[in-house]
Amino acid sequence: MLTSKQRKYLKGMANTIDPIFQIGKGGIGDNLIKQFNDALEARELVKASVLKNAETDAREVSEAIAERIGADVVQVIGSKFVLYKESQKHKDISLTL
Repeated sequence: MLTSKQRKYLKGMANTIDPIFQIGKGGIGDNLIKQFNDALEARELVKASVLKNAETDAREVSEAIAERIGADVVQVIGSKFVLYKESQKHKDISLTL
């Protein structure tokens, strides 16, 4: 669980990154979960967008993905969301605030 200061710090970092995933009508499959997990291991902070043809909204999608991979939802704005998960091998982000 992230503190408010950690969340604020991560939101600032997320402003400069582009979405690397798009979730559409296909929804959340096992392959997408694996890709999110791999990306979070490599980057720790990932932004994604939910397309208009998706069956659910960005909040529901972000919470479902975060729950399945053990990540934290940093923020949800409109159709975009940001996830954070501490990397085991590639620790670049220090959250000791």
